Amino acid sequence: MLQTTLCYLDVDGKTLMLHRIKKKNDVNHDKWIGIGGKFEHGESPEECMLREFREETGLVLTAWAYRGIVTFVSQDWCEYMHLFTADRYEGTIRECDEGTLEWVDWDRIPALPIWEGDKVFLRLLRDGAPFFSLKLVYEGERLVRAALNGKELGIA
Repeated sequence: MLQTTLCYLDVDGKTLMLHRIKKKNDVNHDKWIGIGGKFEHGESPEECMLREFREETGLVLTAWAYRGIVTFVSQDWCEYMHLFTADRYEGTIRECDEGTLEWVDWDRIPALPIWEGDKVFLRLLRDGAPFFSLKLVYEGERLVRAALNGKELGIA
């Protein structure tokens, strides 16, 4: 079981996104995602998120919220992603070795190449949903099932 974090920094109507174009053999290649990564031994979700954000962007987050847990399932793989949003930071953005960092207008995000399941949790974040548990089941890159707090969502 893989545990990861993901954080979306929102400032002045824009969100800091990572266009994953630099890593080889990257499941997220050419996708736009938030900032995050894998837990190190003994880390809490908050510690992992803050460390990964600092390592990938050079920024230190000063205000954030733990928004939910997303369970990704695909054939022989399962990941628990701890989801955060932030709205304040210190520092200057530096180059990321995993892709290109860019401030993106929130309304433009759904039109970017993102995972279908990301659209589900991004809508929940945007709508101010309380802490949630979201399960997303994929076959390859196709989202085939989604459940929010244990209740099935219709997948078109």
